[in-house]
Amino acid sequence: MSEYIHKDHNVTALLYHLVFPAKYRRVVIDEDVDTVVKDVCLGIEKRYAIKFVEIGTDKDHVHLLVQSVPGYSLTKIATMIKSITAREVFRRCPHRKPSSR
Repeated sequence: MSEYIHKDHNVTALLYHLVFPAKYRRVVIDEDVDTVVKDVCLGIEKRYAIKFVEIGTDKDHVHLLVQSVPGYSLTKIATMIKSITAREVFRRCPHRKPSSR
């Protein structure tokens, strides 16, 4: 499942299960969005001390099992993932961009 993260003075196995529902639980996640989310998560893995153990999507929400170091707060992790993935989904899948009212 997950491996221990070894640092100079500690060893951790810190896992978070995050669920991000779509706004108003609208059915907006299709195969294109699923591919973008998984691709972006792999990019986040390379830049930050975060490992995505599992990534799952349904029609109206995303499940992530994330392993991280104690140096990142849960708020920082969630904000980082949501902002980067939302920006990339809207850029790569323009048909999913919210319409202005």
